Amino acid sequence: MKTTLIHSHESERGGALLMAVIAAVILAGLAGTLLAVTTTYKNEHVTSVENSRLLYLAEAGLSDGIAKVIAGAPANVGTQADPVAFSNGGYWCTVVDNGDKTTTVTAYGERNGHARGIEAVMQLNDPGVYASALFAGNSSGDPLYDMKLGGKGVQADAITGNIYSGGDVVISGNAAIKGEIKASGTISGGTGTEGASLPIPDIAGMHYETNHDVDVAALFAKATYKSSPSLGGSAWQLPETSPAHIFRKNPSDRAANTSKTAKDDYFLEDPYEKVNSSSKVTWTNATPITLSGVGGKTGTNGSNLVYYIDGNLWIHNLNIYSFALVNSGPEDIRVTIVVKGNIYISDNILYQDPAKDGLAMIAIKDSKQKDSGNIYFGDPVFGTLEEMDSFMYAENDFLDTNLSASGSAKVTVNGNMTAGNQVKINRDFGTQHSKLTVNFDARVLDGAITLPGLPSMGKNGSNWVMASWHEVARL
Repeated sequence: MKTTLIHSHESERGGALLMAVIAAVILAGLAGTLLAVTTTYKNEHVTSVENSRLLYLAEAGLSDGIAKVIAGAPANVGTQADPVAFSNGGYWCTVVDNGDKTTTVTAYGERNGHARGIEAVMQLNDPGVYASALFAGNSSGDPLYDMKLGGKGVQADAITGNIYSGGDVVISGNAAIKGEIKASGTISGGTGTEGASLPIPDIAGMHYETNHDVDVAALFAKATYKSSPSLGGSAWQLPETSPAHIFRKNPSDRAANTSKTAKDDYFLEDPYEKVNSSSKVTWTNATPITLSGVGGKTGTNGSNLVYYIDGNLWIHNLNIYSFALVNSGPEDIRVTIVVKGNIYISDNILYQDPAKDGLAMIAIKDSKQKDSGNIYFGDPVFGTLEEMDSFMYAENDFLDTNLSASGSAKVTVNGNMTAGNQVKINRDFGTQHSKLTVNFDARVLDGAITLPGLPSMGKNGSNWVMASWHEVARL
């Protein structure tokens, strides 16, 4: 019997047609879903980009407002009705002084009818040492520490600028302070803020051992031992082209001084300049110290550098009363000398141009030497010290060397005196009081000059810091 399969083939063709229809329906659905997903993603992407643009606009407004606060001229910027045009959009911000040393800056970015806002609270830190003529942090926590100011008549201490003591302040006689007095303890003989606490500058955090421009001790490894009758004795010296030529190491005529110190001793004196032995305390009557590479001098530029000395620094010469930073050219003279040891000052150090020049001297501690991080005042024999033009920072103490009736009867500092620990200069000898005059130099504080390598007052040199930052509700 013969069988025909015509119906089977027709059934297969019908099944295939059905599968094709189903597949087409599924593909159409997938295409629609994919289109919807793509459209949603595109819309979300556009929204994300737009939100980012609004945030950038708001940040621009915030930066504008913060800049005005830091500059000391806080003011609103633009308005919602009249924003500041910026990058295809605009911004405006409000600045509100909260009356508690904080200021709130609220800024909005606006574009295409939408806005996004951010708010920052700025806090004003007390500038502390940078606003102080005299500063003693009392890092040792000595409960008996007193910052003493006294004297009578023409010998009375005169401080022009703020003072701070991490202990007590004791004012007696006719001593005059023209500035704000703050103390963590009590104030007697004057009025001010008791129970105050100011931060000690983070000298150790500067890591001067690695963060410096000129390693003086390393350069002196190639020094030559030479005689200099005008400066005194023989000493290790460097060529005039070296930025460190302004120092002489271990001069033989001052062995009586250096034999008592634990480290090498570097004396700030220039063997390539003519000695001036005048006793008049003016820069024109001082022995010049000139930097390499400026004012027509040979060598690399020695200005605006941090000089690091692993040893002691002396401003002390048996033949000279005064030294001055001098430049015959138009350049500013800005120098920071950091000493891992002690600084001894017994001769005058002066600026040629008090408006443009600047000298910072910083004594830091050496963990291997108990007697380190100090600045000593006074000539141990002749009492020639009268004036110091300098910003001075002692990580440890300010101490005296023969500020007595036979020594320096009057000492003037044009700059500041900052001690991480104590200012404990003994200036009373019987009926004699050695007068201390400090005239605060505000040029670093107000930004008139910048000295290299000073501990920062805050971000970008400002006393303002960001206390908080957050986004605010959209408008």
